[in-house]
Amino acid sequence: METVIRHLSALIIPGLLVLLFTRVTYNRVIGLILTVALIATSVYKGYTNTFLLIVVDAFSLTAGFWMAAKMKQRIIKKS
Repeated sequence: METVIRHLSALIIPGLLVLLFTRVTYNRVIGLILTVALIATSVYKGYTNTFLLIVVDAFSLTAGFWMAAKMKQRIIKKS
């Protein structure tokens, strides 16, 4: 059960963090860098301990980065 929660968290949370940091900093690259730093810290501390979790984190980061680009385009169109 614990591994299911870890994998679901790895699938959702990094993408949401990219969106949050992008919204706060107004720069999607900075949001991505901040999220990668948080994931690197969790890997260093031992919370992300399998290669599959790292792959799922990377997928979520990519999806969050893509969604941040779409969010930015919508904001520009509204202006």
